[in-house]
Amino acid sequence: MVDAPADVVWQIVGDPTRVGEWSHETRGARWVSPADGPVVGARFVGVNKVGRTTWRRTCEIVELDDMRRLVWRTVPSAIYRDSTRWTLTVEDIGDGTTRLSQDYEIVYINPLLDRLFFAFIKQHRDRSRALRGDLEQIAALAVELARA
Repeated sequence: MVDAPADVVWQIVGDPTRVGEWSHETRGARWVSPADGPVVGARFVGVNKVGRTTWRRTCEIVELDDMRRLVWRTVPSAIYRDSTRWTLTVEDIGDGTTRLSQDYEIVYINPLLDRLFFAFIKQHRDRSRALRGDLEQIAALAVELARA
């Protein structure tokens, strides 16, 4: 639960280029498609970091229900053939309180790469703690924004 109105929470999560403000892994993002805002089909590049490793991923918005739900996927490339799907859902529950959830789904990953990630990238074994941290960071940003 977030002690801020849904429209305030949406200001933070409805624009995926703001993900660097609250993500445990993404440090920033920028639009790369002709669109300069969130619309289905728009693409952005995120810069991620775990430990000393940094990488970039192109992502594409695949669903958008304004003020309620945003879904993007990582776009497979020659280097990164895997794909994940990230969903942020915002639900106004009244009295200035919002229910927020974040989910991710591995759409495709090479089984060998999956084993290597499991063996060598401890943070990717169980992301529930990191995702909870993301939600807590979003909540803190929303409360601060609502007070401003």
